Amino acid sequence: MTTVLTNNVQIIEQGGKPAFAVIPWDDYQSLVEGVVPDDSDVWFPHEVVKANVRGDSLVKAWREYLGMTQAELAAKAGIKQPALARIEKIDANPRKSTLIRLAEAMGLTVEQLIE
Repeated sequence: MTTVLTNNVQIIEQGGKPAFAVIPWDDYQSLVEGVVPDDSDVWFPHEVVKANVRGDSLVKAWREYLGMTQAELAAKAGIKQPALARIEKIDANPRKSTLIRLAEAMGLTVEQLIE
């Protein structure tokens, strides 16, 4: 299979370094043609990626994407709202057990919350 890509690629930087490459849909389709997804594939909606690129943590980006308040997510995950506010800071380093609880509360995988 020969794949021909265009030069129409947008590079999005984060912290002064390339973080994402945006390619035309047809080029993407050519790249993934015949690829069988497995359990290691992690899906992120555009809105979550955009929020993360602008500086929000993935926990905050997903919470807002899902239309949840901090109080709602904290209650559903069994943690206190102030603890969630600290976890949502971009430089936070929450325990894996906490990430598991948050992921379950949002119907996500832990991989979708790891930066």
